[in-house]
Amino acid sequence: MLKKRVFGSHFDRAGKAAIVAVTVTLGLSGCTTGIGETLHNGYVLDKDALDLTPEGSSREQVLLSMGTPSTTATFDGEVFYYISQKRERPVAFMKPQLVEQTVVAFYFNKDGVVARRAVYTLKDGQVFDTISRTTPTGGRDLTFLQQLLSGGGGAGGAASTFKNMMGGGNNGM
Repeated sequence: MLKKRVFGSHFDRAGKAAIVAVTVTLGLSGCTTGIGETLHNGYVLDKDALDLTPEGSSREQVLLSMGTPSTTATFDGEVFYYISQKRERPVAFMKPQLVEQTVVAFYFNKDGVVARRAVYTLKDGQVFDTISRTTPTGGRDLTFLQQLLSGGGGAGGAASTFKNMMGGGNNGM
């Protein structure tokens, strides 16, 4: 008697059903992870800490009660900024949109005492940019090549070195 041999895999109905169930479960699990994500950035505003730092408080008292500021400014006197932001995105691959922002500012006088305290929200005006970390300054912005060719901004030696490299300078020969 000859028996029929089958090469390859042989699944019964239960095995096929298990594979289908695992595939469907894995496929659907990826759909629910990023829906309606909310991101909180920055300082967590504490009402009690804010109440401990009225006008007339010292810089040290503000630091002890509120902690390290998100950023500071020192143009017309020192200012501490505590920034809190809430961003939302409907789907995980989309860019988060800013929906809520609170900036608490402590303005110090020359003696290091809180002269004024202010709370700003998105309704008060423009978005506070914490990413750029640039300070506007007077004067012109020159590119590296402009600085090199003009000999200004501490690159005077570089212009003559460039000229000597190109054969235009006196090498003492």
